[in-house]
Amino acid sequence: MRIISVVALGVLLSFSFSKEKKVVVIDAGHGGTDLGATREGFSEKEIVLNVAKKIKALNQNQNLEIILTREDDSYPSLEQRTGKINELKPDYTISLHVNNSPRTSTESKGMEVFVQENDVSKKLANKFSEKFQATKIRTGNLHILRESKVPTILLELGFMNNPQEREYLGSEKGQTETAEKILKFIDEN
Repeated sequence: MRIISVVALGVLLSFSFSKEKKVVVIDAGHGGTDLGATREGFSEKEIVLNVAKKIKALNQNQNLEIILTREDDSYPSLEQRTGKINELKPDYTISLHVNNSPRTSTESKGMEVFVQENDVSKKLANKFSEKFQATKIRTGNLHILRESKVPTILLELGFMNNPQEREYLGSEKGQTETAEKILKFIDEN
């Protein structure tokens, strides 16, 4: 009788401690004929797609599923992106972009985080900002934030008009390091 109780307790514990898989959607902004920000031969659409694909490829966590809104140089419409997000109902979504500014390159630097007008997204953005020392957290009337029914943040990874940030984000090393940092954040949140 005691053996059955131990086995039953083991089965019960395995169910109570099993964790449901976390699902995170990574949206690589722009794509196809929409280049996004461009400078000196670099395009936003290529940088964010490379980072998104690296996040997915680097993921070794069996309890984390990374889903991309695009895996190639295609352009899913904004409606298609948010439709996919709302259908999948992930734990949250991160949309990747590269900023651009008409200001001088030395004035424009660092990450920015745009959030939805809800507490869950703001909490996620605050955690991201603390971890990566993002320069600003902003709200905006952006389609992906407005139409996504799950917590969503939009990350501006740096500034295309800042030569140092452009070269870093355009490099294999910069894209890999950026992907590793974002994946670590996802694993922890």
